[in-house]
Amino acid sequence: MRATVTKIGNSTGLILPRAAADRLKVKQGDIVFLTETPAGYTVTPYDPEFAEQMEAARRGMSEYRNALHELAK
Repeated sequence: MRATVTKIGNSTGLILPRAAADRLKVKQGDIVFLTETPAGYTVTPYDPEFAEQMEAARRGMSEYRNALHELAK
């Protein structure tokens, strides 16, 4: 599938084909994230940094489950 790089004001934009936008479940105005991989870049609507932070929070909540339970009382 091809996408077009175009000038938008003083920036450069990437125009996604409708099929790609539908598959990513994104619409005009949504934010997407670029992640560099050994094979190039991936485009995703999910923030990989936020996912890492949530995983760290889950580990912490699991480790301190009893303390968090007591604090919630």
